[in-house]
This record gives sequence, structure tokens and C-alpha cells, in this order.
Amino acid sequence: MREHHAQARVRPSSEILHREWHSRTSTPAQRSREDITAPERIRSILHTAAALGRPCLLRAGEHVTRIRLEKLDAETGLLHWRCEAPDEVSGPLPYEVEVPGHHSVYRLHLSGGVWKADTHVTPLPRRVEQVRHRAHRRVPAPASLRVRLPLPGWLGREREVVDLSLEGLALRLPAAERLTPGRVLHPIELLVGDARPVSLRGEVRHVSAATDGTFLCGLRVEPLTPADAKRWRELVARALHPSTRTDGALAEDIWRLFIDSGYFNLAGKTAKWFEERHTTFIELGRRAADLGDLLCEAVWTSERGAEATLSTMKPYRSLWLIHQLARRAGGSRFEDVPGQMLRDLYVHIVEHARADPGCRWLAAYIESTVPFVRRSHVGFAERMASTGRVLLRPVRMIDVACDTPGGQQTDGLDVGPATAGERALLARELSRTRPASYLEALDLGLEALDLEDAARPWHAAGLERERHVVVARRGPTPVAAAVLEVGPPGTNPFRLLDSARLFPLSAGGRDAFPALLDAARRWFASRGRDGFVFLAEEDGDVEAARLHDEAPEAKPYLWIIAADLAPEFLEHIHEQTVNRLRPIHTEKEPS
Repeated sequence: MREHHAQARVRPSSEILHREWHSRTSTPAQRSREDITAPERIRSILHTAAALGRPCLLRAGEHVTRIRLEKLDAETGLLHWRCEAPDEVSGPLPYEVEVPGHHSVYRLHLSGGVWKADTHVTPLPRRVEQVRHRAHRRVPAPASLRVRLPLPGWLGREREVVDLSLEGLALRLPAAERLTPGRVLHPIELLVGDARPVSLRGEVRHVSAATDGTFLCGLRVEPLTPADAKRWRELVARALHPSTRTDGALAEDIWRLFIDSGYFNLAGKTAKWFEERHTTFIELGRRAADLGDLLCEAVWTSERGAEATLSTMKPYRSLWLIHQLARRAGGSRFEDVPGQMLRDLYVHIVEHARADPGCRWLAAYIESTVPFVRRSHVGFAERMASTGRVLLRPVRMIDVACDTPGGQQTDGLDVGPATAGERALLARELSRTRPASYLEALDLGLEALDLEDAARPWHAAGLERERHVVVARRGPTPVAAAVLEVGPPGTNPFRLLDSARLFPLSAGGRDAFPALLDAARRWFASRGRDGFVFLAEEDGDVEAARLHDEAPEAKPYLWIIAADLAPEFLEHIHEQTVNRLRPIHTEKEPS
């Protein structure tokens, strides 16, 4: 990217000092708009706004005043508003109202209803416009945060930071100072208490006048060194997520939360089975704060300790996997607003993943029979299906022990590591039978099949990550393949990273699945594992492998979405975590 250098305009000394820094070009702010017309979607947005109680803005002609949505009547669909300054509301209808979402503003028009003093009752609008101004959410900056800018005449001069986000910050400048969009500032010194300054490169993106006569200047920033990047991410995370912790100090509390919440009951395992995994989980959890490029474990706490937790990790080059959601019963009494606990955790985990410039996909293995999971993950995938950027694929997750071989006769079968030609054959077969999102997200294209790029940062941290491809042949013909993976044992109590996927390569290839699983047992045992997870993606795979599904009533899915849908996913999470809204039963809108 070409840098834009300052051109200071020289003025006579008799002129009032007015610093104005110019650039050849400017970059417009990122903005997206969407018209929402589905009645149930509109009701969900406005019900969420009422439940969270956030102030809205009402625009009546040239007047702007605060208004609050107090209720959406579930039976009639009517909206009940209360205006803080009703005398300021004048002029003909319609009035425009801006309703804040998580990372969006929803604009709607009020064109009817009953208006009395400071209360208003209006019908549900037929259309709502969703506007998002930037890619990352901004929050107020810590009160003591200030910057020094590298400009002539500014030596030692500090300015207040008003707000910040993952990729930017805003400054408040006196009326006699102004920066113009497109100007590059290098280096900016971010002053954080008594600690060494954080060095940033910044580009001015917008300048606007505030009501008090000062200017607000928004900058896009990038840390200059890895050390600066780490401190910048920590600073922003503390501002963005004040109610959650990721410092690794609560590893034991997370484990106790798993026990108390019933999380371990999901797999029907014994306490002894999990206790054998306790040590590795705690050891890795205590390192989590220093492994932010690979994983994050967020905890929501109250006066009685850890109330809920959610984690994410990066098992592939461009995918972050969301996992191990657990919450203690009775924790809602510690929330300031309904659903705060789950909202805070999801926001922290998803925004942590999106802080990675290489993040292109978010994924989870979900159990769709859990009501919240169905509403949040399945509901979002179904809503976004038309975009082509989501994947919801049924999968059976079968625990396989290494000490119980299937005893399959391998007459006529040769099982061994895949050759280069067989790996290419597997990649071609997968490209024919799986969507492109699946291949890219899980590193199952030919260029990434060895997993070397994804494993490199794990190895650099002294952690295990490996993939091995085994093929079953009948004579010279490859008939089926197994893709085997291991990861650090402490990443997940259900050992999600110790997995096997089986793929037929020819007609009748599934007949070789038992032999491939026996080869998988030997491979995992050689790496110190007592078992692994067989991820069966097609109907009949479990039976073909001669395994038994001990939880046939479960309905797990592999859920994948493109990372650029993350802001919309978090809006969806906000809607699903407030008290549920009953459908309206009318002739025009059947439930």
C-alpha cells in the first residue's frame, strides 16, 4: 500500500493558528446496508431492543431526541415507546427512529399510532433498514488513554483517545487542529499508564465536528511490532470485553464448571474418563493467555465464581473452531440484562477469532437438539442459506478406543500411508463430493492436505498438531482413505482434535472402513492416545465401520460460516439470548 505523506500548508504568523494536514487521496469508511422486510425478523430485532432497554434516537424534522422502546406486545404486535423530551417532537409524520443493535443501527419510520404526552403506541413497521458503518465494533476508551502524533510542532503534545476498536481509534482534537482523511501517521505513540508506549501506524479515515466545537478524528491503526500487537490486542480486549476473562488463571474453575453444569454428561462418560484428561487441560489452560494466536478460553464470572465459559481455537489455516460452551444453573440472577452471559461470551470469542487477519471461517460441532444451539447456530445457518457462505452438515461423532480393534479380515487389502498420487486422488474425490467451503475451511484441498501450514504455529508453541493420510488398496487400486489428526490433549475434554474421517475412493470402498479404523487405532496409540473421535459424515458410515452409535437420538452437525458473516451472527446471538418472543397468530402471518 502506498503511504500518504503530510503536506503542511504554510500560513503567515499573523493568521490564527490552524493546523490542517492534507493528503492526496482519502479512503471512505466501510458501510453496509440491508432492507429487512420479513415480519418475524423485524419483531425479533425490536423485541431485542425492548428487552435490552437501550436508548434510541427519534428524528422529527430538525429535532433529535431520545426515545426508548419499552415493549413489543406479543399479542398485537404494537410497539410501546416512551420519549424523554416529548416537547421536542414536532412536525408531520413520519418520524425516523434509530434503534441500536449489537454492531448495527436499525432505522425505521413511525407513520401512525397513538401519541399521548411522553408515550407512543405505534404499529410494527413493514420495513427496517440495517446499517453497519465499520467492520469492527468500537467502545469508549479507558479514561487515561492518550496518544502522541508524529507531526511538526506536536513534540510532547498529547491528545485524548475517545474510543477504540480492533483496527482503529478516535481522537478528540481542539478546534485549532485538524487532520484530513487519507493522512498516514507513523509512528503514533499510544500512552498506557506508566508502561512503555505502544507504537502504531495510523491512517486518518474520517474527521467530524463535535457539538462542543472540537473535532473527532477516526484512524485505522496497525501495531508496528509483534510485541506492540500483543499489547494492543490486550488493551482492546479489556475495553471490548470487561465482563469476561481470558487470563488463564481460571483453568481449575472452568473444569469445576464443566462438572457442576453437567457438561461432562453430554457424552455419557464416567468421571474417571474425564479425570484422566484433567491435568493436560489445566496445563494448557494456564498457558492460554500467551497462546492467543491459537486459542482463547473466555470465562464469565460472578461473586460465586465461574458462571459460564466458551472457547475457540485455530486447528486449520483459516478456521477458528468455537467449542466447549458450559454454564452453571442459576447464573442468570447475576446478569444485568437477560441473556448477558451468553452474549458476552459469544462476542468475546467471535471477536477474538476475527482479530486474526487470516480468519476466513468460523466453525463448531453443534448438538441441534439443544434449544439454544438450534436457535442460534442452526437458525442462523438456515437464515443465511441463500448467501452460499454457510455450511450445515450432519455428522456422527463416535468415540473409538485404541485397545479394541475391530478384527476385520484384510484379505486382499493393503493398508498404508498414502502416496502422492493417492493424495491427489483423494483431493479430487473430495472436490467432487464436498463443497468448496468444506475443503478450504478444513484444509482438505491438495495444497493443504499435509496440514503443515496450520501445524506450524502449534509446533512453534511446543504443542502437537499432525495429520496422516492412510489408504486401503485392493491390488493396485485405492478403494478408501482415512484422514487422521492429532492435537494437544488439553484443547478439549472430548478430544475434538484427535479425529478420523473416512472417505470411499471407489465403488464398494466403504467395505474397507473397518481395516482403515484398525490402522487408525495403531496410529493414535503410537502417539500416546487411548482413543479418538470418528467423524462419520454420510449415512451408513457408522455401520460400514462396524461401530455402534451409543446416542442415536443426538443430531450433531458441523456448522461453518464465512468470517465476514460474524457481525451478523453476533446480531443473531443478541436476538436469541433475550427472552423468547411468542409468534403472533394472525391470518396474514401464520405461525
